[in-house]
Amino acid sequence: MQHKSKMAGADGDDSLYPIAVLIDELRNEDVQLRLNSIKKLSTIALALGVERTRTELLPFLTDTIYDEDEVLLALAEQLGNFTMLVGGPEYVHCLLPPLESLATVEETVVRDKAVESLRKISQEHSPVDLEVHFEPLVKRLASGDWFTSRTSACGLFSVCYPRVSSTVKAEIRQHFRTLCSDDTPMVRRAAASKLGEFAKVLELDYVKSDIISLFTALASDEQDSVRLLAVEACVSIATLLPQEDLETLVMPTLRQAAEDKSWRVRYMVADKFSELQKAVGPEITKNDLVPAFQNLLKDCEAEVRAAAANKVKEFCENLPEDSRETIIMTHILPCVKELVSDTNQHVKSALASVIMGLSTILGKDNTVEHLLPLFLAQLKDECPEVRLNIISNLDCVNEVIGIRQLSQSLLPAIVELAEDAKWRVRLAIIEYMPLLAGQLGVEFFDEKLNTLCMAWLIDHVYAIREAATCNLMKLVEKFGAEWAQNTIVPKVLGMANDPNYLHRMTTLFCINALSEVCGQDITTKQMLPVVLKMSNDQVANVRFNVAKSLQKIGPVLDSNALQTEVKPVLEKLDTDTDMDVKYFAQEAISGKYTTLSIFFLYEVASLGPRSKWPILYVSERSTMCPAECVSQCER
Repeated sequence: MQHKSKMAGADGDDSLYPIAVLIDELRNEDVQLRLNSIKKLSTIALALGVERTRTELLPFLTDTIYDEDEVLLALAEQLGNFTMLVGGPEYVHCLLPPLESLATVEETVVRDKAVESLRKISQEHSPVDLEVHFEPLVKRLASGDWFTSRTSACGLFSVCYPRVSSTVKAEIRQHFRTLCSDDTPMVRRAAASKLGEFAKVLELDYVKSDIISLFTALASDEQDSVRLLAVEACVSIATLLPQEDLETLVMPTLRQAAEDKSWRVRYMVADKFSELQKAVGPEITKNDLVPAFQNLLKDCEAEVRAAAANKVKEFCENLPEDSRETIIMTHILPCVKELVSDTNQHVKSALASVIMGLSTILGKDNTVEHLLPLFLAQLKDECPEVRLNIISNLDCVNEVIGIRQLSQSLLPAIVELAEDAKWRVRLAIIEYMPLLAGQLGVEFFDEKLNTLCMAWLIDHVYAIREAATCNLMKLVEKFGAEWAQNTIVPKVLGMANDPNYLHRMTTLFCINALSEVCGQDITTKQMLPVVLKMSNDQVANVRFNVAKSLQKIGPVLDSNALQTEVKPVLEKLDTDTDMDVKYFAQEAISGKYTTLSIFFLYEVASLGPRSKWPILYVSERSTMCPAECVSQCER
C-alpha cells in the first residue's frame, strides 16, 4: 500500500518492514487487525522515532479517525501515554489534534477516554503551551456545532483554569456559564457533573458570584437527570463556602432537591446524605437535615427509602454529640420502626445491614428496650437477606449488651427458625451458623447451639443433612481439631449405630468432610475404625458409601493403615454380591493417590533405587501420571 512505502521510508530499509506491516493493518478491512495494530502503536512510534512519529504517524492517525468504536477507544487510551514518544513535554501539543477529533465522536466511551487522555497530557504542557495550544482546543470544543464536542469540553475546564492568566480565566468561566444553559440536555448534564470539580479550582469570590447561580439554575432544570447531578455538586460547593454563607446560598436549593418531584433526585439526596451532613455542619444538620432525613425514610418510593435506610447508622454517628441520643430517639427511631415492617424487601435488607450499629451509639439500656425487639422482628423476616444481615452484625450488639443478654433475647428466635417447619428456612439458618458461631465464641456455641447443629444431621430432608455436614466442617475450621475431637467427632461416630440407615450414611458423609480438617491422627485412630466396621452393614447403600469414604479419606491416612487395614476391606467389598458395592470398591482401588494404587506403589518403592523399579502397571481408571507415581513412592 501507498502508506507502507511512505512511512517505511524511501530508502527501503528492510528493518522497518514489520512496522510497515503494522501500519498497513491500521487500514485493513478486518477490525481485529486494526485493533491489534492500534494496541501496538507505541512499538510503531518507537521504531519510527520521535520526529517521524510527529510528522507522519500522528497526521496519519488524525486522518483515519473514523473507525469502529473499539478501535477508537484503544487509540484514545494509547495517545494519553504518548508524551515521550513524540519527544517529551516540549512537543506534547502534537497529540492534541487526534485527541480533539476523538473527543467529538458520537460514542460516549470513546469521548470519555479522549477527555481522560487530554486531562492527563494537560499536566505535561508548560503554562505557555497551555495557553497557546490547549486552551484554544477547549474553546473550540466548547463552541462546537455538535453537542458531543461541547460535552467533552466540560471535563477540561478545571484542568487548565488554575494555570492560565486572569484574562483567559475569565473566558473559561464565560464558556462554562454558556454550557450550563446549553439548549441540549446532554451538555447541561455534562456541565452539572463537572460543576463541583470546577468550583474547587475557582477563587472563592467567583464561587459565590458564578457557581452558586449556576448551581441554582441546574438544580431547577427541567430534566431530572440534570437536577440529580446538581445534588452531587452540592457537596463540593458546601465544603468551599464559609458556614455563614451556607444557609443563604446552598440550603434553599438543597431543601428543594430533598422534596423534588422526581424520585431519582430524592434518591441522589439520600445517597449523598452523609456527605452533605458533613459539608454543612452540625447546626444546619439539626435544623434542616434531620427533618429532611425523616421525610426520605418515609418516602413513597422504595428506592429512596432503601438509600436513606442504608445511611441511618452513618447519619446518627455524625449527629452532634450533645443532642445525638435525643434526636435519634425522638426523630429517627420512629421512622426506623416503620421500616422494619416495610413492604419492600430491599428496604428491609438495607436497614438490616446497618441497624445493629445503632446499639453502639445508643448504649445498653436503649438497645435492650428499643432495638432488640426490632432485631428480633428482622430475625424472623421472610427474606433471607434480611436475616443474614442481622446475624452477620451480631457482634455490634454483643459488644454493648454482652453474650448472656444476647442469648436470652436473640437465641430463642434463632432456635425457632432452626426448627421451622419449612425446610428452606432451616437451611438458611444452617448457612449462617458458622458466621454466628465465630461471633459468639466456642463456649457459647457449645452451650447453646451445638445440640442444634447435631440435630440437623438427622433431619428428614436430605438437603438439610448435607448442609449440616458442611456446617460441621466449617465449624472445625473455625474452632480447631482439638475441639472437634472432644465435641463433634464422638457424636458423629455414635450415629454409626443408628437404626436408620440414612443416619448411618450421614456418619460417613461427616467423616468425608471432617477427615481433612481434623488431620491424620484423629482420622486414623477414631474415624477409620468406624468406617471399616460399617463395611459389614446389612444395607448395600451403606457398604458402597464405605468404599467411597475410604477413597475420600485415603490421602489423609498413613501408609501403614492403608496397607494393613484399608486394603483388606476394599478387597472384601470388591467381591460383594451387590454390583454397586463392587463398582465403588474397584473405583477406590484404582482411584488417584488412594487405596490400592498407593499400596502397589508403596510395595514397588520397597524394591530399592528407582533405576531398578519395574515398569508400573496402572489401571485404566487411574489418573496418576508417572511423575506423581514417583513422588508418591518417594514419600
